[in-house]
Amino acid sequence: MNMKKVFIIHGFEGSPNGGWRPWLMAELEKKDIYACALSMPNPENPICTEWVEEISRHIERNQSDKIYFVGHSLGVPVILRYLEANSPKSINGVVLVSGPCEKNDNRKIYNFLDKPFDYKTIKSKANKFIIIHGDNDPYVPLNNAEILTRELSGELIIVKNGGHLNGSSGWFSFPQCLDALLRV
Repeated sequence: MNMKKVFIIHGFEGSPNGGWRPWLMAELEKKDIYACALSMPNPENPICTEWVEEISRHIERNQSDKIYFVGHSLGVPVILRYLEANSPKSINGVVLVSGPCEKNDNRKIYNFLDKPFDYKTIKSKANKFIIIHGDNDPYVPLNNAEILTRELSGELIIVKNGGHLNGSSGWFSFPQCLDALLRV
């Protein structure tokens, strides 16, 4: 049976149950869409290869399903690295939220951003990309979202006063993300 499955990847120091992730999983479940927020290894000291392996493990088990990704913050570059490196099948849609694509001040995440992304390869692995970003994100400048939108021929949704679109910015429900997923 061909199911729609959404895999949600949290960010640096994040957890599957933080911010809007529980809300999003509950909303998708109401629509009979399977959603799972992955628990990424060592979120305080993340290692890119370990995070990519964690995604691979889940995707390999679900080969026959329609796969969608939602990444928040550090979840964004790890999805890009995953698509760049393996992705055995085409991913139906990808929603990238508040994600960095260039080095920033956080040294702990350099291993995710240490080399440029191969956007051409990444783009060929998924049918559609939607990028969502707050216009006043304190951690990831808006121009990162603009780069991703341009390089992936994606659609950009800018959230006014969205901050980092996480729990500490007050985001415990996230209708923009749900709408984006339902459109892809």
